Amino acid sequence: MISLDDVRKAAAVIAPHVVRTPLLPFGSGWLKPESLQPIGAFKLRGALNALARLENRSRGVVAYSSGNHAQAVAFAARLHGVPAAIVMPSNTPAVKIEATKALGAEVFIVGITERVERAQVLVAERGSALIPPFDHPDVIAGQGTIGLEILEDLPGVEAVVVPMSGGGLISGVATAVKALSPGTRVIGAEPALAADIAASLRAGSLVRWDPLQRAQTAADALRDEPSELTWSHISKLVDDVITVSEDEIFAAMSDLARRARLVAEPSGAVAVAAQSKLGGGVAIVSGGNVDPELLREVLANG
Repeated sequence: MISLDDVRKAAAVIAPHVVRTPLLPFGSGWLKPESLQPIGAFKLRGALNALARLENRSRGVVAYSSGNHAQAVAFAARLHGVPAAIVMPSNTPAVKIEATKALGAEVFIVGITERVERAQVLVAERGSALIPPFDHPDVIAGQGTIGLEILEDLPGVEAVVVPMSGGGLISGVATAVKALSPGTRVIGAEPALAADIAASLRAGSLVRWDPLQRAQTAADALRDEPSELTWSHISKLVDDVITVSEDEIFAAMSDLARRARLVAEPSGAVAVAAQSKLGGGVAIVSGGNVDPELLREVLANG
C-alpha cells in the first residue's frame, strides 16, 4: 500500500502542471471540481506522477483507457517529449477519442475486453513503458493529492465522497485523508449498474462482474474493476459505498450545470448524486468530458 509520504512527494512533482482545484459550496456540502483540470479530469495527476518517475521513457509510453486516462497520458507524454500509444475500447465516447488524438497520441480502438492485451502487445513490440490507469503505486499516489488539497482547505471535513471503478482515485484519496484526518469518512460512489466494489465490500472479498454488465452504465469512466492493489486500499480504508441509479446520475449532471455552472460527464456526477443521499461532505467531480449530445439531452430533460 502507498503512504502519506508517497502522496506528498507526488504533490511536489505534479504541482507545476495541474490546477489546484478549489472547494465550491454546493447545497449542504462542497464540490471538488477536478473537471477543471487541463484535460478535463483528475486522471492528469496520476499520469504526470507516474510518467515523471519512469527511469526509462526513451521508447515512449503505452496506456489503455476508456478516455480520461488516455488524455492524461497523452498530455504528460507531450509535456516530456515522448511518444504515446493509447488503446481505447470501442464504446469510448468519440469526444474522448478525438481529444486524445489532438494531444498527439497514437490511438488504437479495440473490443471492450481486449484493451489490456493489446496494450501488452504494444509494450512488447516497442519496448515502451506501460502506465496503467489505476493499478500502479505512482498513479495512486498522484490521485491522492486531491485528498491533501481537500484537507488543506477544509480540515476535519465530515466526509469525502469519491467515485469508484478501478479504484485508483479512492485508494489515493483515502490514504491521504485517513492519515491526516482519521475521523473523516471516505465514502465510495458507484453506479448501480457497475456496483462490483459495493458487492465486494459486502462479501469481504473481490467479486467480479461481467464487463458487458458493467458496460450498461452511462458512466463510461466507471466501467472498470479494482485490482488486487487497489482492493487492498479500499478494503482497509473505505467506510461505506453509496450506489446511484442512471436517473440519479443524469439529475446530478443537470444540477451541476444549472446550480454550480459546472459541466460534468456521467462519471463525474456520480459522487454528487451520492452526496445528495448522504446530505453533505465533499464530492469529487472527477471529470467533465461529456458527449455534447448527451449533455443536450440531459439538460433538455432535466
